[in-house]
Amino acid sequence: MVGVSKIAVQVKLTPSPEQAAVLTSTLRALNTHATWVAKVAHDQGVMRNYELRKHAYRQLREAGVGSQAAQHVIKKVCDAYRTRRSNLDNGNYGPKGSARRKRIESTPLVFRPESAHPYDARNLSFAMDARTISLWTFQGRLKDVPFVGSPTRSRRWPSTGAARLT
Repeated sequence: MVGVSKIAVQVKLTPSPEQAAVLTSTLRALNTHATWVAKVAHDQGVMRNYELRKHAYRQLREAGVGSQAAQHVIKKVCDAYRTRRSNLDNGNYGPKGSARRKRIESTPLVFRPESAHPYDARNLSFAMDARTISLWTFQGRLKDVPFVGSPTRSRRWPSTGAARLT
């Protein structure tokens, strides 16, 4: 059997003030859309990725969300509902019938404006030699965003992979 390993390397973006404003507005907008998708999922009673796409994907695209970003927003919502369901099933919000549990079950999820958003190789790329990234934003592709990190660790980091914008 072949094992699969993940390499986790922490890097910090050091954007210019203009780049930081674009990144912040994109993150806030994506979380606003995630909150809307969570409401749709709650109202429709649809918590699975494929089914939720049927209800939300087109509207996200019409709102200007990129294709891969829309998929990530929907998956982020489904994962959050799955975590909530697991916590409910394990009694972390009280026993069945408790006021706290009923309140939590009856309200849709809300994402904080600064919640992390996932990126992958389809909407994020690294230029390791230049120590910059390029990523999708609502204002178009944002290129040459510098990052810093441990030089020895970032050398082992492949040029493709996944990241979370926080």
